[in-house]
Amino acid sequence: MEEIAVDKTTLCPSARPESGESVIFGIISGTVAEPRVAYLKQPQPVTDELIAKVSPITPAEIFRTASTCATNGCQHFDGQDCRLATRIVEQLPAVAEELPPCSIRRDCRWWQQEGKAACMRCPQVITDNYNASELAIKVATPTAS
Repeated sequence: MEEIAVDKTTLCPSARPESGESVIFGIISGTVAEPRVAYLKQPQPVTDELIAKVSPITPAEIFRTASTCATNGCQHFDGQDCRLATRIVEQLPAVAEELPPCSIRRDCRWWQQEGKAACMRCPQVITDNYNASELAIKVATPTAS
């Protein structure tokens, strides 16, 4: 796999893989009851070919992807902060004992905003999780600001 350059921009670690400029930074592993992200050493591009290969499931069921933070174009952004990152830190338990080996950390909105607390919870965040707990659904649901 060739190494790709990620722009020096703020990345959303919960971006949709279909966004066009997304990179895969993790693969979903673990169990159905307790899925966990296994982090890649280098982010890989999401391609149309890859999306076609995983069909009929969605790429977000098996990959964690990042893309440029949409800021005001995102339902979770309040004009200054990512409210999703805030809810994750406030409501989800930490699942990592040390910082995961994340290849997007230096550019990650959640890291920049919430620091280590977000990283310790990140491995349990699955974008398309059809077996999500009530708490995970509550945390992922945007709130009115």
